[in-house]
Parts: sequence; C-alpha cells; structure tokens
Amino acid sequence: MLLLAFALGIGAYATVSMRVDGSLPGDFYLQSAGIIVLGLGMHLVLRWRAPYADQVILPIAVALNGIGLAAIYRYDATKIAAGGESDLAAGQLALSGVAVILAVVLVVWLRDHRALRGLTYTAMVVGLVLVMLPLTPIGTEVYGARIWINVAGFSFQPAEIAKIAFAIFFAGYLVTNRDTLALAGPKVLGLQLPRLRDLGPIMLVWVASLAILVFENDFGTSLLFFGLFVVVLYIATERVSWIVIGLGLLAAGATFAILTVSHIQQRMEGWLHTFDQTVYDKDPGGSFQLAQGWFSLANGGLFGTGWGAGYPQLVPFSYSDFIYTALGEQLGLTGLLAILALYLVLVERGLRTAIGVRDGFGKLLAGGLAFAIAIQVFVVVGGITRLIPLTGLTLPFLAQGGSSVLANWIIVALLLRVSDAARRPSALPVRGQVAAGGIVHHVETVDAVGEPDVGKASPIVVGPGGRRAQAAEGADEQGTELVPVIGDSENSSDEIRDDDATGAVAVDHATAGGLAGHDGADPDSADHNSAGHDSADHNSADHDGAEPTESTLDGAPDPAPAADEPVASTTPVPSITPVPRPPSAPTPSASVPSTPTPSTPTPSVRPATDASPAPASDTANPDGGDDTGTSSTDDHPRPPAGPPGRSDA
Repeated sequence: MLLLAFALGIGAYATVSMRVDGSLPGDFYLQSAGIIVLGLGMHLVLRWRAPYADQVILPIAVALNGIGLAAIYRYDATKIAAGGESDLAAGQLALSGVAVILAVVLVVWLRDHRALRGLTYTAMVVGLVLVMLPLTPIGTEVYGARIWINVAGFSFQPAEIAKIAFAIFFAGYLVTNRDTLALAGPKVLGLQLPRLRDLGPIMLVWVASLAILVFENDFGTSLLFFGLFVVVLYIATERVSWIVIGLGLLAAGATFAILTVSHIQQRMEGWLHTFDQTVYDKDPGGSFQLAQGWFSLANGGLFGTGWGAGYPQLVPFSYSDFIYTALGEQLGLTGLLAILALYLVLVERGLRTAIGVRDGFGKLLAGGLAFAIAIQVFVVVGGITRLIPLTGLTLPFLAQGGSSVLANWIIVALLLRVSDAARRPSALPVRGQVAAGGIVHHVETVDAVGEPDVGKASPIVVGPGGRRAQAAEGADEQGTELVPVIGDSENSSDEIRDDDATGAVAVDHATAGGLAGHDGADPDSADHNSAGHDSADHNSADHDGAEPTESTLDGAPDPAPAADEPVASTTPVPSITPVPRPPSAPTPSASVPSTPTPSTPTPSVRPATDASPAPASDTANPDGGDDTGTSSTDDHPRPPAGPPGRSDA
C-alpha cells in the first residue's frame, strides 16, 4: 500500500511536468527520492517502535500528501509559464519533510499514549494560549480573518496546533467526569438532560468558540472546536441529549454572529447569492472566488481534464483554500470521490482504533482526532460546494500551508501510537497461547481502577513449569495466580480450556472481576478454600488442617467433566474399586490430581453419567445446596455411592 501511495504522488508529479513543460523537471529524481526516503523511514520506525500500528493510516497520509504536492506544482507551472515566479511546491515538500520527521520523533518518544492524560489541564492552557495569540500584537489579519501570527518572518496559524491540544484536554477531562455527565439529570421528552451545574464545561467551550468567531472572524475554527467537543462528549456519555444541546447552542451562536459580525454577514451573502452580479463584483467580500470555483468544477465534469490541464490560475488560492476545485477540474467528479474515499477510510481507521483500544482515554483521544479530520473536511468541502458558508480552513494534507501539514502529521503519529496499543495482543493468556512446554507472556502493572499503568513489564510464565506468575514491577509480592477452574456460566463469562495433556490451562477474563481476590492470596493456607478443591478432606465440617491441592475462583463449582472422564464421588467409602477405562475412550486432556490424607478415606471412582458440574461439598454449599450433595441449581441430584467393592457403572 505504501508503494501504491508513492506511485500516486510521484506519478501525478511527473504527469503534470510532462503535460506542461514536455519534460521532467531537473530536480524530479531528487524530490522523488526525498518523498520515498521520508515515507519508508517512517514505515521502518513504526515497525521498530510500534509494530502493531494500523497499516492503512500511513499510506493514506502519504498518498494525500503526494496528490497535494502535485496539485500545488501544477499551479507553480502555470505561473512560471505565464512569466511569473512561484515555488510553492518545493516549500511544501520541505515543510512536509519537517512534519514527517516530527511525527517520527513523536512516535519514538511517546511510548504510551496514556502518558498524555497527565497533561490534561496543561493541554487546555496551551490550547487557549494558542487560540488567543492572533489577538496579540504579533497577530495579523488576512482577508478579514485574524487567525495568523508572524514570528521571525514566518507566518503560522496557531489554531491548527490548538485543535490537538483541545482534543487531549477533552479526552482527559471527559474520561474522568463522564459518569456524572451521563447518569445525572432529569428526563424530558425522552431525552436524558444533564443537570444545570454539569452544563458548565459545554457552556465554557461554547463561549470560547463564540469569542473566536466574534474577535477573530474565524467561523471555521469556531465550528471545529465546538463540534469536536460535542462529538467527544457524545462518545464519552452516549447521550443524544448532548448532540441536541450542542446543535441548539451552535444555531444560537451562528445567529448571533450573523446579526453582529460584518465579516460573517459577507460570507452569508456570498453563500446565498453566489451568482448575483452585484455580489459577484463586490471586492472585498464578494462571491467571485466561490463562483470561479464552481466554474472550475463544471469544467472538470465527470472524469476531469487530466493532470496538468485546466485553468487553476483563474481561481484565487487554488493551491490552498480552494485546492479542492483545482483537483476537481483535473480529476473530475470521479477523482474527487476517490479523494473523499481516502479521507473516509482514514477517519474509519481512527474510529476503529478508538473502538479497539482498551483504556477510556485512548478511546476518546482517537475518536476526537478522527472526528477533527472529518469535521475539517466537511467544513472545507461543504463551503466550496455551498452546503455551508465559506470558512478559512484547509483540506488536511492536500492544501499548501506549513501549520496545517504539521498539525495533520502529528495527528497521524498519535493515531498510529494509539492503534499500536489497540492492536497489540493482550498480556493475559488467550485461547491457543498455552502449549505443552509452556510459553512466556509479558504483562503490565495494573492500577487500582483496573487500567494498566505505564512501566516496564516482566514475564509471566504459563504452563506445566509453574503455577504462579512472576510479579511485574509495581505489582504485589505474590504475583497473579493462574487457576484451572472458574465460575459457572450463569455467574461468570470466563472460560476454561484444557490446553494439552500435561494439564496446562488458560483462562479468558471476560468479566470485570477477572481473578479478583486471588492476587496475592496464598493458595497453601488452610482458609483459602473454594468450590472445586479436590482434596477429599474438604467434605467434612472441619478440614483437619489439610491443604488444598489446587485453588479456584471463590464460590465457583468445578467444571463439568466430559462424558467419558472419571469423576470423584462425594461420599467416602472404606475401600476403592477402580473401574477400568474402555480401551476406545480417549485420554482426558487435563486432570486435577487428588491428594488423599491418612485421616480421610479415598473416594471411589465411577464414570460420569451426566455433564452437570459437581458442586463443592464444603460445610456450606456455595451454590445453595444442602449437605446431602444436592445443589439448588442442579437438576440431577447425585445418587448415593454403592457399597464397598462394587462399581456404580
């Protein structure tokens, strides 16, 4: 896929040059080699530092970046052919290289995305400072919008970085307070509304977005920030009422801006009356740019004029804000749909990462970053196609601009890091991982709320060679005990499987309890009893200090034996008469040995007549049965054992 991405970008670059100049540019091979080195370099770093990262995100980003470079070079070639000078493509390639290098550094430095959760309120402060920078003396106003700053001769749009900081803040804040926002509040007309005091965060973000809209005349950034917060809030709480409230506040803010902000009024007039001659001729604030973009799209038709053809120079800013129209003219509607499909897949992979990651912060962060790209694409394409008024945002990866490409490659790096955690195999044993010779897995330390902490993990040994896991750094001294028996299917969704004939077992933890109560417990102590102890002396009221041979989950009955597997009777008899196993019967895959003691007679052995589990015969039956061996949940009471010396078969 990465090779195909290289082919799309470099092939488009070569086609434009051949169409306009009739030959390849002098630095074609050098620039192509630079693109390949950057892409392959990041790929190799991912295989080294994030081997389980999503394998689709990087090729899509490289393909979009390459297509954008070709479209920008097409504008340069047209200007140069007309006798002018333009070197935007070379500058964009250099900025893309810096952005990719920064993304590589972020992937190497950020070993675990959960470390960003500690920067929740720091990210909030950074985001607010970045948003307010254009209002300071270093800010500049361009075409009515004050969204740029100039530092040492370089212009920068701080809102592009602010959206990443706000995504981190929203994820960290909502993962902590989502229960309060989701569960409390009255229910009105079928909607679970929040309490008034819980409306504080969304009102604060709404006021900040409205301030951006009023003082900076930036409708796109205001819509992006507020929409990002509402979407992350919905992901955290799963309450439709927040979407309704968000849309209501958005409509109220937009109405206020239309009535009071002149720049927004001009955008609305150009949106509603694009082809009105008076509005078309108005400068500034007219609809000339929007109308020219529509003419360009119409000229492209269904399949476009081809790379290097068309008239992108007739559309103002066809290399940045209106690059979508330049691509539509050269590639047609078919090409535009293909580009939108790439964005759709990129957003889908981000949302799939949010679904797969195990921690709440990672879910909200990945979901927020994915929706940030989706909202930005919607705002730009919707403005050009007159679905909504025009904004000052640019298409991610395609449009010319250093701050935009830098921010979007940082988003790619964060999504790759979170996807590595989402796709990485769990540290707990799963089906098929335990073999006859044992296998070594790595585990992480677990904090009080059940989420893995960031830290170096030590190996956990599973198999016939050891009964207990080696403790990881920060875990308790006893480690985590692996057990062969679990609760019944009505009370637990855990599963137990015999893995081989040596008795190695693995447990799938599907409940919140997991192995709760067994970490750090001493299986050799006399009071560490549970249903499923196979020692016969657990059938009496006092255990005579006998030690259990195996430990199981508290209160859980033994697993059901196979139809041809011998089970132990719960009634002691003076002697034992084993029943020979039929020659054709298969060898059981796993067995739990019984340890007879001198004070307790050895139980008789009989074939199993049904597959119902045998409850533990302790003083008090954990399943609610009585002392006679009849369980309240067992439809087949156990028959009494036969006389000594006779088989019950």
